[in-house]
Amino acid sequence: MRRFAEEVGEHRQELVRLDTAIGDGDHGTNMDRGMKKALEKLDACEQADPGAVLKTVAMALVSSVGGAAGPLYGTLFLRMGTAMAGSEQVDLAGFAAASRKGLEGVQSRGKAQPGDKTMVDALIPAVDALDGADNLSSGLQAAAEAAEEGMNATTPMIAKKGRASYLGDRSKDHQDPGATSTYYLFKSAAEALGG
Repeated sequence: MRRFAEEVGEHRQELVRLDTAIGDGDHGTNMDRGMKKALEKLDACEQADPGAVLKTVAMALVSSVGGAAGPLYGTLFLRMGTAMAGSEQVDLAGFAAASRKGLEGVQSRGKAQPGDKTMVDALIPAVDALDGADNLSSGLQAAAEAAEEGMNATTPMIAKKGRASYLGDRSKDHQDPGATSTYYLFKSAAEALGG
């Protein structure tokens, strides 16, 4: 989560620029604020296990991030945290199962399907890559690469969900900001947990 917060901070302006083109321009600012708040909460008290860390981050995002990102990322991390509750360490099987639960939660909340030009377009291939992996390190690397491909694939899409869908054909040729932050999440996980 610390690495993800750093990544969001480093790419805040890029996320703002992407969201300004097809949304309301606040994705980078909101995610940066939310992850800073999440780190404050994590630093304030001892976390019992990886599940507790994810739940703490989820609650911080829900309470401090506006727009769709707060509820969607909050749901992702809350479902992942619930799945990992009581785990003493992060291993491939646990992370893959938790990621699958998180994906299910995001799709249930946002009603997005592949091709709708949302974070789901990066999240689904990343979760699928984890399922086919041999170990945590190679799985997270494959997930990051799959998320990046999914993120890049959103550029030619016409948005069918979220604020970008109001633009219709004008949403084409713009990379989705939610898919981009999802790529940064898996890139961060690969860097922090994959070694």
